[in-house]
Amino acid sequence: MSDSFADRDRIVLAGLAFYGYHGIMPEESKLGQRFRVDLEIGFDMTEAGRTDEVEATVSYADIYNLIEKAFSEKRFKLIEALGYHLIARLFETFERIEWVRVRVRKPEAPLPIVAGEAAIEILRRKEDI
Repeated sequence: MSDSFADRDRIVLAGLAFYGYHGIMPEESKLGQRFRVDLEIGFDMTEAGRTDEVEATVSYADIYNLIEKAFSEKRFKLIEALGYHLIARLFETFERIEWVRVRVRKPEAPLPIVAGEAAIEILRRKEDI
């Protein structure tokens, strides 16, 4: 695999919304807040493109269901740890996946800002986990 991900096949799921209790502040664990998750999931789609067979790809619905479950199965202080957890669960579950880019956005982070959001982005290859 080349070092560039720009020219690779990928599934993109953007703007997934979840409510969770992740964060350092006591209010975050009591009240919770909204989070947004963006995913790019890379694997070779040649077989899926040639055969048009569902078995040759990774189901968007299965990805979403896994992320929804993984998002709430454990509470994290850091969104960095949450992002890493989501990536690890994807690799554990879907053998075809070669790399994952996840962005976890926290639109209501406890910061004195009028607009914007705090976010992290992690890019990992399967062999890096």
